[in-house]
Amino acid sequence: MLRALARGMGTTLKMFFRRKPTIQYPFVKKERSARFRGRHELRRYSNGLEMCIGCELCQVACPAAAITVMPAENDPARPNSPGERYAWKYEIDMLRCIFCGLCEEACPTDALHLTREFELADFTRESLVYNRDRLVNKHTSDFQVPTHVYPPYSGWVPMHGPAGGDGAGAASGGEAPAAGDTPPAGEAKGA
Repeated sequence: MLRALARGMGTTLKMFFRRKPTIQYPFVKKERSARFRGRHELRRYSNGLEMCIGCELCQVACPAAAITVMPAENDPARPNSPGERYAWKYEIDMLRCIFCGLCEEACPTDALHLTREFELADFTRESLVYNRDRLVNKHTSDFQVPTHVYPPYSGWVPMHGPAGGDGAGAASGGEAPAAGDTPPAGEAKGA
């Protein structure tokens, strides 16, 4: 028993005199690996258009149901993305996110990117639900808009006449959209 105790104390003393790998954290930060998955960001093309086309694949791929995407029709005069749609509501609940990277892999346009930023602490739950203002990168990337992928878009044109009634643009299924869940005024259909 004394032998085992001496052996344990020997290990402790060996470690006691080794150089400590302590860093002065707020001022010196440890370099993260290239595969590290941190804060989400939505990228922009080099011409300033958002890469996200509102396809909702990231929302479907998320196992924690942390992503909410609501697409809207692009305004041909002032497009937000090169496609027919863009994500007018994009939210990620960072408290639910498990940083698995499946949303990044599911994105067909490489719009969603998990950065190496890891300092995500905050004081309230509401501030940890990131919306488009916090997710869309303010700077453009080196990515070019793909040619021959997006057809020329000049606005939504109905394929058929209004289905029954007065065609006033009632919500499908008889449901009214929840407050705050309506697209911008220029995007709404009907009166």
